[in-house]
Amino acid sequence: MARQDDLDRFYGLLDDLEQRVGGTWKLKNCTGYMDWPDRGVYFFLEPGETRTSTDQLRVTRVGTHAVSAGSSTSLWDRLKQHYGTGSGSSNHPHGGAHRGSVYRKRVGEAIIEKHDLHDDYPDWDKRWSSIDRERSEVRDEEYILERRVSTYIREQPFLWVNLDDEPSADSDRAYLEQNVIALLSNFDEQPIDPRGGGWLGRHSQSQAIRESGLWNVNHVDERYDSGFLDLLENAINGTTPS
Repeated sequence: MARQDDLDRFYGLLDDLEQRVGGTWKLKNCTGYMDWPDRGVYFFLEPGETRTSTDQLRVTRVGTHAVSAGSSTSLWDRLKQHYGTGSGSSNHPHGGAHRGSVYRKRVGEAIIEKHDLHDDYPDWDKRWSSIDRERSEVRDEEYILERRVSTYIREQPFLWVNLDDEPSADSDRAYLEQNVIALLSNFDEQPIDPRGGGWLGRHSQSQAIRESGLWNVNHVDERYDSGFLDLLENAINGTTPS
């Protein structure tokens, strides 16, 4: 029951956060001109995916940024990579670059699997260094799928907490991200808040994603330290509406 109790507390804290900031956001409505904190941790929720006991939306992606010493990446910098390109992009408006966002890459992989599009996107899971064709040709080929990924991710409600500490693998943000993922993950665990049959992640190539119920791969098979909940509560109390 300890995990169930900790999950209930976690989602209770997210509810407090949502009320504190005036509701969830969607990337389709966000820009870099908004008042973003320098650093934080974000939580994407899935429309139509709710907890077993309530109608509260379930978290399906947890992330942070700047966890390497010396990194200057901001919270918006990271979210913008998930967002993709805007309407002003000259070649690929509302597309993106999934090789710069693991979230985009994993969503695209699941779309490929679900709709059997392997022949249409043969290089989606390859790094640039292993592709022998011109990058412009590959980008043009992958553009339609990048747009589909953008549409999917931009519709995911999300919340974030302000947690501004120095970039480090031992930062509070890294600790919070790791432990939230470990708590939420159903990987090799008795499922709590099982994932609905319509969740796109069920089509993922990754066993970690399919079984954890998250778009995360790292930390899904780890144990969590429940002390992170106190850190999250303090971070929420330090987060103000933008």
